[in-house]
Order: sequence, then C-alpha cells, then structure tokens
Amino acid sequence: MKPTEGPESGNHTLMTEFVLYGLSNHPELQRLLFFTFCLIYTITIIGNLLIFMVTVHPTLRTPMYFFLRVLSFLDISTASIVVPKMLVNFLSQDRSISYMGCGTQLYGVIFLAATECYILAAMAYDRYVAICNPLRYAIIMNSRVCYPLVLLLCNVSVVQTAWVFTLPFCGPKNINYFFCDILPLIRLSCTDTSLYEKQIIIATALVIFTPFCLILVSYACIISSILKISSVEGRCKTFSTCSSHLIVVTLYCGSGTLIYLRPKAIFSQDAKKFLPLIYTSYVKPPGLQPEE
Repeated sequence: MKPTEGPESGNHTLMTEFVLYGLSNHPELQRLLFFTFCLIYTITIIGNLLIFMVTVHPTLRTPMYFFLRVLSFLDISTASIVVPKMLVNFLSQDRSISYMGCGTQLYGVIFLAATECYILAAMAYDRYVAICNPLRYAIIMNSRVCYPLVLLLCNVSVVQTAWVFTLPFCGPKNINYFFCDILPLIRLSCTDTSLYEKQIIIATALVIFTPFCLILVSYACIISSILKISSVEGRCKTFSTCSSHLIVVTLYCGSGTLIYLRPKAIFSQDAKKFLPLIYTSYVKPPGLQPEE
C-alpha cells in the first residue's frame, strides 16, 4: 500500500502524506480547543483506568466485569489513536500525517469501534442471561464465550482499510476532518466511489445494526421479565442495572449511524466533525458497573 515517490502518476497524485484540517480553522480558537480536549482526554484516560483497575479485582470475575474491562481498554485505545495527534495539530502549523500513519489510524479506529459495538451487544446478552435465566448464568456465560466475541472483527477492519487505500487519490491532500476516517478519505479519490459507498453501508449494517438488533432483542426479553416482577422496588433495582448500558448504546450506535448513514443535507460540514467525538473521546457513565 506504500505510495511511490513522485508528484503524479497517470491522472492522479501519488500521496505520501495527508493534511488534517482539524475541528476549526480559526487561529484564535486553537488554544481553547487544545486545553478543552486535553482536559477531556485526561478525564477519559483516568476514568477508564480507574474502571479497569477496579474490575481486575479477584472477586470480580464475572463476564460482565470482563466486558467492562475490555470496554475501558477499547476507550483508552481509541482516544489515544485520535486525540494526541489532534492536540498536536491545535498548536502546530504542520498538520500533516504520513500515508502509513493515516492508514494505521484508520485501521485502529475501525477495529476498536467495531469491537466496541459487539462488546456492547455481548453485555446486553449477559444482562439478559443474568435476569431471565440466572440459574444457568455460569454455564452460558464463560470465558469460552467471552474471548471469541472480543476478537470478532479484525478481518472487517483489514478489508475496510485496504479498500480505502487502494483508491487513487487525486489531491488536494487536505482532509477536512480531525482524523483519518473513511468518508473524508474517499472524497479525495479521483475515481467513481459509489461501490465503496455501498460497501460502507453494508459494513455499517454489519458493525452497528447487527449488534444493535441483538441489543434490542435482549432488552425486549429483559423488559418482559421486569414487568413480571411484582414489587416496584424490585423492578427499579433490576432496570437500574441496565440503564447506564442503554445510555452508552444510544450514544455510541446513534452517533455511528448518523455519521455513516445520515442524509447529507441534515448537518453542516462543521457539525459533522463533532459527531465522531462521541466515540473517539468519552468516558462511560460511572453507573455502568452492574449491580450483582
């Protein structure tokens, strides 16, 4: 995938680097944005590290805490792939990113975000088993089920990244975004990208809609079981174990859907840049830890 040196080949420019415009081109906002996102990044790392450290305690060996540890690791990794480069660009005149660096960043974001969607689905299934079938919980949810779910989407990420970087790029090399993402990159191509856009829709359905449907089915069963509980206090306590998870699912899947399946006329170009911040730099609600 490495480009050949030289300004042009045929009718397209051979890219050796890209330039990230960032969130804003207004010089007076750069320092404010730097300190704002530096604070958000610090809170994200510290918050997720605390969750990770708490859930590695030997007494917390249930699958839900395992998923929570993985979720914290994924959030730290996603933020660390995107935010440090964004922070550097806020204070630097040189906003370039190498061809290989852009590909690595794209692969990392796709893999981590896709894995997180399926981890959220696995957590919903875990809650379903714990609430609707508690006597068989230990048998159904074990490490042989957990670990394959974590490693599910590596191949999807490789295919997506490879497809994008086999495109011929025409220039200019400026990406009107704060990280290397699929949609801004394919807009730089000088070929017909309709096939790639259809492939993105299919991949989005696989990565977002499939786990979201699994989550909906799990919660339909959970709500049905909750309604059978005679005590109001019991209903509230049972539902409280799922509420934070539902908030995260709504934010995460909702933002991904709006980014990759949205009608183009809904958002301005600047507004489109802020939606990915929901899944590239945020801390899970503190109540996400389940009550046993």
